[in-house]
Amino acid sequence: MLDDERFCARLTLRVHADPGMPGTATLQDRYRQAIGRFATGVTVITSRTDDRSAGMTASAVASLSLDPPMLLVCVNNRVPTHRALESSRRFGVNVLGEGDEELALRFARPAEDKFAGLEVSLEHDVPLLRRAIARFVCDVHERLPGGDHSIFIGAIRHCEHVAGRRPLLYFASGFGGIHQVDDALGRSAELWAMTGM
Repeated sequence: MLDDERFCARLTLRVHADPGMPGTATLQDRYRQAIGRFATGVTVITSRTDDRSAGMTASAVASLSLDPPMLLVCVNNRVPTHRALESSRRFGVNVLGEGDEELALRFARPAEDKFAGLEVSLEHDVPLLRRAIARFVCDVHERLPGGDHSIFIGAIRHCEHVAGRRPLLYFASGFGGIHQVDDALGRSAELWAMTGM
């Protein structure tokens, strides 16, 4: 991050009310609440088999290696996208930008055709969302078990990004983004607001 005099980043989130964790909460409940405090980007994982596209919203995505370029995605074993990845051995990772909350929710819910009405490219034999701020095309290098999920390691075959858009973030069951204040007036206004004067 740049020095504070020239740059200030603020995370703004719309968060649902936290019901707290009663003493009888299971380890899974406590884990879900605690891991929700780890802010992540929001992606849509896509794949295609037999002229049918599959996709799901995912936050469990990570860079794995620069040489060779690889990333990993974690996919629930019971969803159609998992079956598509296993069958096609190729997938896309579409990084969503601020303002794409509805797109994230669309791919988080079951639907017959999640891609209906969307601008999609099939240039690399995998659905890539034109609205995404970054797109990766991966061949499945390896699949590892991970409890009720599988960890798909992807060898990156193509990637691209759109400059000038900020990412959509997910934190404590809410969407948000990063807001930058990089001028002296904006920084002064922020400091003024923080002091309550």
